[in-house]
Amino acid sequence: MELLEELYRSAGIDEDVFSYCDKICKELKERFEAIDDTAEYNQLKVVRAMQKNKVSAACFESGTGYGYDDLGREVLEAVYADVFGAESALVRPQITCGTHALTIALSALLRPGDELLSPVGKPYDTLEGIIGIRQNNPPGSLKEFGITYRQTELLEDGSFDYEGIRRAITDKTKLVTIQRSKGYATRQTLSVSQIGELIAFIKSIRPDIICMVDNCYGEFVERTEPSQAGADLCVGSLIKNPGGGLAPAGGYLVGREELVELCANRLTAPGLGKEVGATLGVNRAFFQGFFLAPVVTAGALKGAVFAANVYERLGFPVVPDGTETRHDIIQAVTLGSPEAVIAFCRGIQAAAPVDSHVMPEPYAMPGYHSDVIMAAGAFIQGASIELSADGPMEPPYAVYFQGGLTWYHARYGITMSLQYLKEAGFVRLVP
Repeated sequence: MELLEELYRSAGIDEDVFSYCDKICKELKERFEAIDDTAEYNQLKVVRAMQKNKVSAACFESGTGYGYDDLGREVLEAVYADVFGAESALVRPQITCGTHALTIALSALLRPGDELLSPVGKPYDTLEGIIGIRQNNPPGSLKEFGITYRQTELLEDGSFDYEGIRRAITDKTKLVTIQRSKGYATRQTLSVSQIGELIAFIKSIRPDIICMVDNCYGEFVERTEPSQAGADLCVGSLIKNPGGGLAPAGGYLVGREELVELCANRLTAPGLGKEVGATLGVNRAFFQGFFLAPVVTAGALKGAVFAANVYERLGFPVVPDGTETRHDIIQAVTLGSPEAVIAFCRGIQAAAPVDSHVMPEPYAMPGYHSDVIMAAGAFIQGASIELSADGPMEPPYAVYFQGGLTWYHARYGITMSLQYLKEAGFVRLVP
């Protein structure tokens, strides 16, 4: 028995599961080389931006109090702007998550009487209460401030309903929000090229409409970002791809300078904007995480491709499938029952470096409309660039796998998830 298989066996992986997964790994070698090529390009892009903006040891010092004249904060935001091909950036630990970053943008750019449009269907669960499209909306929703909302659905083949979008755009339409990733849906993730085409169409109708992209899970998967394809604003979380697994918290907004400044005024206060906001010791982690992000993202991407092939060949519906071009790190696997979703997530948790002894259970999470199960034994709480899986406990009972700071850990996690499903009777491997 080879040493690697012996180590897997010691972790409870049986011979059939190991052999099945190992065979798929060997078949994906060429696909993984292409992912590494993109990672190398993005790695050099980040390094060149850091060199251009003269990142130095002084940038790792952090401000306190008001945070005036924080060199590291200012240089980091210049680096982000260059990498994303944008005029300006706001990168702050005070942004608690991707949902918070999106809320800052929506609150900063929309006024009473304006209308928000989603041309890609319903947004992620946590945004429903913020927009005001739930039966019981929390206080402070956009709806409460007189901001209306409408959406158009994607067509059955996943393409944009251009005629529906044309009809939905009115004189009130101020901002279009485009969610790049699938969220808790089984649609395809949007490519940068598709997003660019959609933005060009919207601008051809009304050039003044602000086009904002929720870029979560998509950073560094391709060689360009939506801000390089016409997006006025791109928004994301630092505990996903761009934090590289080292950022302990935070979020970012990049885009047109005047829009970023409005968002900064909303994050802090009108008139203070980007000038305040102490970084409190995180500058080094933010810089180093961003430096590592292309390679970390590549590892997570390999894990997603591996998961797609592992489960598709067993007959489970997967999105994307095992051969499709990838545009984010999320892999959806429809397992068909709540018990199978729980078994999958328990396998992922069992492979974690932190809290591997804990068994995840579905529970009512704030911001979600159904019970959700989450597996994430992570160094940073909730960091979905780390090995994690989650899903709502509702039909079609799909689980959403993402992350893995290294490809090897992602492989281990998926292999363990398969072991748990086999032991629970949901999978039968034929030698």
